[in-house]
Amino acid sequence: MTVETTKTHQKRISILGKDEFTALFERPHFTYEDRCYYFSLSQPEKELLQNLHSFKSKIYFVLQLGYFKAKHLFFTFDLHEVKEDLQYVLKQHFNDRKMVDLSTVHKSTRFKQQQLILERFNYRSCGSEERKQIEKKAYHAVTISGKPIFIFREIMNYLNEQRIVVPGYSFIQETVSQAITFEQNRLTAIMHNHLKQPDIQALKALLEDAQGLYEITLLKREPKDFSLKEIKREINRGEQIQSLYQLAHTLLPKLGVSNESIKYFASLVNYYSVYKLKRLDEWLVYVYLLCFVYYRYQRMNDNLINTLIYNVRRYIDESKSTAKDQIYQHYAENRQNMKKAGEVLQLLTDDSIEADTPFGDIQARAFSILEQQKLTNLADQIATNAKWDETILQWEHIDQLARQFKRHLRPLLLMVKFAAPSKNDPLMEAIDFIKQAFHQNKPLGQYAADHLPQRFISDNMRRYIYEQDSDEEKNIKVDRYEFLIYRLLRNRLEAGDAFCRESIRFRSFEDDLIDDEKWQQKDKLLADAGLITFRHPIHEHLAELKQQLEGRLTKVNQRIASGENEHVHKKRGRHGRWTLSNTRDTESINHTFFDALRPIDIGSVLHYANQHCSFMEAFDHILGRYAKQSREDHVLVACLIAWGTNMGLGRMGEISDIRYPSLVATSDNFIRLETLKEANDRISNAVTELPIFHHYDIDDTIHSSSDGQKFETQINTMNSRHSPKYFGLKKGIVSYTMVANHIPVNARIIGANEHESHYVFDILYNNTTDIQPEVHSTDTHGTNEVNFSILHFFGYRFAPRYKDIYGTVNRSLYGFQHPSQYGDILIKPVRKINTDLIAEEWENIQRIVLSLALKTTTQSIIVGKLSAYARKNKTKRALWEYDNIIKSLYFLDYIDSPPLRQNVQRTLNRGESYHKLRRAVSHANFGRLRFKTEQEQQIWSECSRLIANCIIYYNASILSNMLTYRENQGQDSDVLKQISPVAWQHINLYGHYEFNKSHESVNMNTIIQELAQHEIVTE
Repeated sequence: MTVETTKTHQKRISILGKDEFTALFERPHFTYEDRCYYFSLSQPEKELLQNLHSFKSKIYFVLQLGYFKAKHLFFTFDLHEVKEDLQYVLKQHFNDRKMVDLSTVHKSTRFKQQQLILERFNYRSCGSEERKQIEKKAYHAVTISGKPIFIFREIMNYLNEQRIVVPGYSFIQETVSQAITFEQNRLTAIMHNHLKQPDIQALKALLEDAQGLYEITLLKREPKDFSLKEIKREINRGEQIQSLYQLAHTLLPKLGVSNESIKYFASLVNYYSVYKLKRLDEWLVYVYLLCFVYYRYQRMNDNLINTLIYNVRRYIDESKSTAKDQIYQHYAENRQNMKKAGEVLQLLTDDSIEADTPFGDIQARAFSILEQQKLTNLADQIATNAKWDETILQWEHIDQLARQFKRHLRPLLLMVKFAAPSKNDPLMEAIDFIKQAFHQNKPLGQYAADHLPQRFISDNMRRYIYEQDSDEEKNIKVDRYEFLIYRLLRNRLEAGDAFCRESIRFRSFEDDLIDDEKWQQKDKLLADAGLITFRHPIHEHLAELKQQLEGRLTKVNQRIASGENEHVHKKRGRHGRWTLSNTRDTESINHTFFDALRPIDIGSVLHYANQHCSFMEAFDHILGRYAKQSREDHVLVACLIAWGTNMGLGRMGEISDIRYPSLVATSDNFIRLETLKEANDRISNAVTELPIFHHYDIDDTIHSSSDGQKFETQINTMNSRHSPKYFGLKKGIVSYTMVANHIPVNARIIGANEHESHYVFDILYNNTTDIQPEVHSTDTHGTNEVNFSILHFFGYRFAPRYKDIYGTVNRSLYGFQHPSQYGDILIKPVRKINTDLIAEEWENIQRIVLSLALKTTTQSIIVGKLSAYARKNKTKRALWEYDNIIKSLYFLDYIDSPPLRQNVQRTLNRGESYHKLRRAVSHANFGRLRFKTEQEQQIWSECSRLIANCIIYYNASILSNMLTYRENQGQDSDVLKQISPVAWQHINLYGHYEFNKSHESVNMNTIIQELAQHEIVTE
């Protein structure tokens, strides 16, 4: 979303949907349980109540107090507007005394009560000074991300931390709008001062269509796969924008925007058509275009480096496979020859052969059994006990691939600028040398061996790279020499020891952090980011952690030794070996409760969800107010189902009553990642308002989980990778989803080759719904060396499930003392924490965490580099040490607390249940995706999540209404609270679709009356 004009009298910006606004700013509507909780009075509150004089004033005070507890806001209301709440308060606190005057209290009385409530909870009103601070917060947030919802959430987080009453929504709208407008004016002013006329002409050329297609449209295309044809096109696109990239590289730092903002502005060019861009403010479009060029050029380098890594790995795997096949064939042949060699040896002991038989005759008989050369080779092998050198066979196969790898890899090496931490790096010296040779079209074989850089060749590799000629002089096998460079470069790119500064994913780790100039304001930035762990001196913090960890070690071992913890079982005869009792989960999918429902088609489910969530309002036209086409909800629903079920628009045009051209036009104009994410957020937020929602809390806490789900792809894309375990010989992708209280609140597509643990923080921190978990779980795939510490810094508790908890604890439990100091205990640390290293590197750790908070780059990239085992620099080792403390505290809780283990299992099972629903939704084409680009895969993912969200909302609505009905009837509802809303046996996802007909209306009262006739059973 963006502001289309820089005038101050612009229309007020839209940030929240109707339901989101209601949830945050309107007076709460309590259920019976809510009233019990919010209108209960503590002793200090009862004392405040007694100090009030009139009966009406006391009533109003209790109501104001309860509403403030719920939303930290004050509301003006007449008592007749809150009759149900009034009746409860009268009955609970005033012996059911009758109330006659139902008007509001006097303004001065209301304000005095509000002041008492503020003092009670240590809050303060939002006065002029507080509003100035909110404006400063907004102006700071907009430099990190230009998304209005991000700025809004930063303001809300600030108000919560500072315990300030939230001001009116209109003030926040104006503040966000002014911040965005100020930022746009600031950016355009800088562009005015620095853009020269040739630069402007070059940027304008991107929006011209001289070749039949706009230049910017051609640049938006990315390679479909790793084929040579696609990669050459990508290189041509990079060469086309290289000069503009240099301009962007010079100018963007002057704008002072974060990498996240650059990415956001670049995305606007992707979302908006050329028609729309030409109608925005000219200088603002230059900002967007420069950001697009900057981001696209770096994406180009990422694509080329990924291609290099993919192809080198492919050649290595092929050579290894070929070598193994050759060795197998050799051994198979040797086994056959060994049998014949035995027959040859038997000739020497054959008594039927005369003693004076000529040796030549015996030899002839031997060679008739086994050919002379095969017999000679076998004899040599037996005599020397020689083994096949698999590496030699691998290199021999590389020799055969030389022509192929040169054609595929040389263009990549020539296009990308590689670097290393050391200026005198031997591998970079060799890379620069062969690049110069390639530019001169001079074969490496024409260089004398002593002219080729050789310092990078290790001793154990020399025997394969060098050969001796007839004069016994060493020569270099140049094809192997060249491939060795590619192989070492690939290894070092993956380890972070080689990088490309003009890249997103493969730039140096230091480039991912906030710059030195910003770091000078670290105290202010840390405070603004709300990173409370860094507010205390590190030595005090470590002393507190030491007390916690050492105390837990003692307590946990005492409980095991005394038998109080009966879930730890010691293994007999195996010193120190132990196991934990298995945990079980009681929730299930497709609960029989839903069997009693009448079937309903998926279109009607989406229609029902939209009636209550207004998620369709998120789908604005890509041209905004310039659009000629208005949104037709029934066509949009057809598009969402076509995308989400993996059916495709073409097939939907065949089996529905909406024609293909209408589907394509609506999809192109309304369905984008930003609109889909907002629509999903609206549905997720609406579920939180249902009475059933908080019954899904685990131990009164929102406990989320994240996990990846594999999907096979029919068409190759850059991120489609092999995974024999899941796809056999095919390729696929991973849909990584975060689920909280059964709701899929965030998701993203990653490659099957990427480690899920790198995305745990990313998917948590970039969750834009109102569902904010406190605890987060993954399976073992979500763990690495830094996730415990990073999630801890940002206020989350990381609670993974371990497949082998004994082995993990036995390797990774640490203490603040040497292991010998702990004596003979069962759960014993394996090493002492290096607290000196943590204290020494604490400032650098702060810089890393602050970079994550300020989104200087994609968080998954930083986490991936931090968790890599290679290149363990001092700061990384210190962060790992801190991670070991938090991880060890968790291990002890995990061993000692069966409820914790049950909670972890329960939330992970919810994620698996969602995956089954998601698989059912994406049923078409046997679940194999057939999208041509990563962008289309992302749209499918969000559409599929939206359909699943609507199903969950529909089911949760039925459960909530049934819960209210049973409570009103005085019936037991405990079983109902345990039923998962993840069910689809009553949803018709298949068949012929008719969208032009009026949707089947959902009569919730009728549904509840029918369900009331059935008994609810546990499963």
